[in-house]
Amino acid sequence: MDKIMNEQNSVQLGFWKEVKDAADARGEAIFVLAPMANVTDAAFRRMIAKYSRMGQKGGGPDVLWTEFVSADGLCSEKGRVMLVRDLEFDAQTEHPIVAQLFSSNPDKMRQAAALVQSLGFDGIDINMGCPDKTIEKQGAGAAMMRNPKLAREIIRAAKEGAPNIPISVKTRVGYNKVEIDSWIPEVLAENPAVLTIHARTRKEMSDVPARWEHVKEVVALRDKIQSGQAVKTLIFGNGDIVDCVDGNQKVAATGADGVMLGRAIFGNPWLFDRARIAAPSPRERLEVLVEHAKLFTKLLGDVKSFAIMKKHFKAYVAGWDGAKELRAELMETENAEQVSTIVTTYLTKHLANTPQQ
Repeated sequence: MDKIMNEQNSVQLGFWKEVKDAADARGEAIFVLAPMANVTDAAFRRMIAKYSRMGQKGGGPDVLWTEFVSADGLCSEKGRVMLVRDLEFDAQTEHPIVAQLFSSNPDKMRQAAALVQSLGFDGIDINMGCPDKTIEKQGAGAAMMRNPKLAREIIRAAKEGAPNIPISVKTRVGYNKVEIDSWIPEVLAENPAVLTIHARTRKEMSDVPARWEHVKEVVALRDKIQSGQAVKTLIFGNGDIVDCVDGNQKVAATGADGVMLGRAIFGNPWLFDRARIAAPSPRERLEVLVEHAKLFTKLLGDVKSFAIMKKHFKAYVAGWDGAKELRAELMETENAEQVSTIVTTYLTKHLANTPQQ
């Protein structure tokens, strides 16, 4: 019993130790993909893994994240049928991968964590920062910052449900104001493997620039709280990172261990490929867009609306003369076949002599 308690009261990095050692060896930050609802789904993750050359020298990300998934829903027979589709991943190309869950019910979190572990995930992340009102009404997401006692119970429940994989937390610097000194120690007391800090409050949403000085404060607080521990919680920063170069600079300035990139990935599955020099040409972007649309239909077409793809169209089709008109045409499509036809016609008519880079 004492051994179990000691393990629960120390940071268990699991696969994160290998990730950290690899990043240190190459002299870079740890780069991870942010979990974004209806964005980082199975189709887009596979595109990112392919075009960012995940697992290859100079490629990335180091770790993938799923969309956030309701632990409560996974515990219901009806909900599980749909939600496990959000947890599908390619075992050949998408490791390491972390499943992100949310809940305010420790029993449900415990059960869902056990399921996630059985599915072969490398880790579990708990969302304690999402400002979505429907999530907060459930007492989950950003609402966790208002109930530290329950938040700690949720972390412990996840560890109990999935004792063989590391548990991490993603949160913000506070709810209505910066509450680093009161909120962050509560999370660190549970020794998560990783703590990702979105450098804004819940009230600020993403409407103000991320303040990375707060990430530096969290790093200092981590070092103080866990000063006597052989292994410390890894700290990742999140917010307004434009690329991996920017991420490395922010890690150097704050002392963080890694960065989580989110919005910068839109229309740019090449984002984590640090060996790539040239920006993708319009032809390349359009050909990858078609591939993405077809993969979305293949993997998720029976459970998700094709309209979800349109937010990607806005990002893929931008930055050259004629992009606006093509984008408007693509926004009227209803399936991948229509997208393919429109893009093929456009490439033949406008970019016939433009080679793919």
